[in-house]
This record gives sequence, structure tokens and C-alpha cells, in this order.
Amino acid sequence: MENLPKDKKIILFDGVCNLCNSAVLFIIKQDSKDLFRFVALQSDLGEKIINHIGIDSQKLDSIILYEPGTAYYYKSEAALKIASKLDSFYSMLVVFKILPTAFSNFIYDWIARNRYRWFGKKDNCMIPTPELKSKFLG
Repeated sequence: MENLPKDKKIILFDGVCNLCNSAVLFIIKQDSKDLFRFVALQSDLGEKIINHIGIDSQKLDSIILYEPGTAYYYKSEAALKIASKLDSFYSMLVVFKILPTAFSNFIYDWIARNRYRWFGKKDNCMIPTPELKSKFLG
């Protein structure tokens, strides 16, 4: 896809999920190398990226890490790849890669299924503050 920054990793997230929005703000705070940009799954650009990489949007209940021109990851694999790039001890969460992907995704799916009940849901996607606007695409 053209017009996407080639030197950034793009995180597609559920823009109405309180847990997901908190995770995005946390990642921004821990991203001192400025590696990540963010796109809500519900946005036009989010839908274009999903279609481009060939994920069925009806079955999508996951964070996606998209590296333009390279690869994409979702569910627990995306979460662990993101964590590995963060500052401080969060990068050490990569140790959980030793767990079988099926088990990690089982835990991920359990949290994803319950995220609205546990953490709530917004009526609309998060609107970034002027200070954070440069971190968001689309």
C-alpha cells in the first residue's frame, strides 16, 4: 500500500475498546524509538490495510502488527513482537514466545472475548489529542 510510512510498524487496534485504547497509550509512552504508528480497525485506512493483507474483517478480533512490505502478525504473536520493541523490562515479555502459539492465542482469545465486559466500550473511536495526533494514521 502506498502512502504508509515504510520505516514504521503499524498497529491496527479496536478503536472502541477501552482496553485497546489504554494499550495504545501505554505503547506510545514506552516507544522512545518512535517505531509505531496506530490505525483503528474501524477506520477507512484500517479496512484498506486489512483487505490489502487479506484478513477477513468478519473474523477479526485481534490487534494486528503490520510491517509494510515485510509481514503482518496478529493475536499473541503481534502482542509479543510489539512488547519486544518497548522500553524497559516490557521487552523481556518476549520470553513468552516459548509457549506454544495455540496456548498463547487461547489466552489472547479469552481476553479478547471478554474485553468489552471487563473494560467497557466507547461509542466512537478514540480521537487523539493534538500532542498524539502524529502517532495516528488515517
